[in-house]
Amino acid sequence: MIPVLTSIDQLIEYRQKLKYNFAKDTVGFVPTMGALHEGHATLIRHARAKCGHVILSIFVNPTQFNDPKDLENYPRTFEADQAMAEREGVDVIFFPKYDDLYPDRYLYEVHEKKWSQSFCGAHRQGHFNGVLTVVLKLFNLVQPDFAFFGEKDYQQLRLIQDMVKAFFIKTQIIPIETLREADGLAMSSRNVRLSAEERKRAPLFYQSLCKAKSAEMARQKLEELGFKVDYVEDWEGRRLGALYLGSVRLIDNVKIASK
Repeated sequence: MIPVLTSIDQLIEYRQKLKYNFAKDTVGFVPTMGALHEGHATLIRHARAKCGHVILSIFVNPTQFNDPKDLENYPRTFEADQAMAEREGVDVIFFPKYDDLYPDRYLYEVHEKKWSQSFCGAHRQGHFNGVLTVVLKLFNLVQPDFAFFGEKDYQQLRLIQDMVKAFFIKTQIIPIETLREADGLAMSSRNVRLSAEERKRAPLFYQSLCKAKSAEMARQKLEELGFKVDYVEDWEGRRLGALYLGSVRLIDNVKIASK
């Protein structure tokens, strides 16, 4: 069975052994909130192919949830996650508790003052403060050479890339293309919360982002289809969007042709 480290002391001891016994091997890191799916498996496979050692973290980070109900309903499937990690060749799982990562009770946080206020940040107050804070803490503890993030959360990916540059963190961020279901829906841990009828409608999100001639036209189309749209906007050659399907908030983005 794959080792599970549940304390910071255990992680530090493990990381020191890697440093002294496998100094020439690179360490790849895949940070997650669990409820692993094939998209996460793809991240792990890229890490496994590139790095000598792969560390996976599972931590449902409460500081990035602006809605307590969303935090409460977030799927927690540790046994299934552990089985997937083992199948995909993860070397060790870091599975900390809140008090381990937030001994200060979240008195200190990372705050980006520009792009974190737009798109998802404009609709989820404090979300990216929580994301950046926990990622910085994890990077400091794991000290990975490479960290792997999916492009589905494109705004998050870009903020983490910029944070790494701003704080001179040595970890290299490796973006991985969004993995999709056969009908185009971006894989997400939240998809399991969709009803059967909602799941049938969900691919219309991706289709509308792809087919519309402009972000505004995509938004109008989605609203006509009955979705509650947070935003659809074009940024950095991408069309980003977020909407609600029932009580489930979905995000996605697609590449767009340069104008």
